[in-house]
Amino acid sequence: MRVISGKCKGKPLQAVPGMTTRPTTDKVKEAIFNMIGPYFSGGLGLDLFGGSGGLGIEALSRGLDRVIFVDHDAKAVQTIKKNVTACRLTDQAEIYRNDAERALKAIIKRGLTFHLIFLDPPYKNKQLEALIAIIDSHQLLQKDGFVVAEHGAEGQLAKQIGRLTQVKHETYGITAVSIYAYVDEEGE
Repeated sequence: MRVISGKCKGKPLQAVPGMTTRPTTDKVKEAIFNMIGPYFSGGLGLDLFGGSGGLGIEALSRGLDRVIFVDHDAKAVQTIKKNVTACRLTDQAEIYRNDAERALKAIIKRGLTFHLIFLDPPYKNKQLEALIAIIDSHQLLQKDGFVVAEHGAEGQLAKQIGRLTQVKHETYGITAVSIYAYVDEEGE
């Protein structure tokens, strides 16, 4: 695993020790950023199931100002800290050990909104649509932002969740990526 593009291009990233975390492959990561970017001029990101931090670090490398990383696993949080430090991005990162729903409640209290939200839970975790519904109902996504949901290819997510519309869906082997955004009435 490595940072693919931007100011940290080529930096190697450590994986979370053990078998509980499945890192996003470089191929899938490249495809995600080709769909939503590939580069950004600022903005705030949320990597809600941070794992090794690969998606959030890639977003920082490609121009986001700041990313909040959240994972419930202590080993994952330690790995994110190591990877953020290795990429010299500590001033642009907040890293928390928490579960997804409690983290969203804390974010709601802070009144934050995001340009990019990454949701990459374990594939057996079936809470993606519920989390996207919370993001929509509490207006955590900026009007021009994206929710990037990575999930098992065998499962389909709803095309519409609240006011968020699935604007892209791609499959890469056992991995699927569904991207949600706000779409106006004219479909633009």
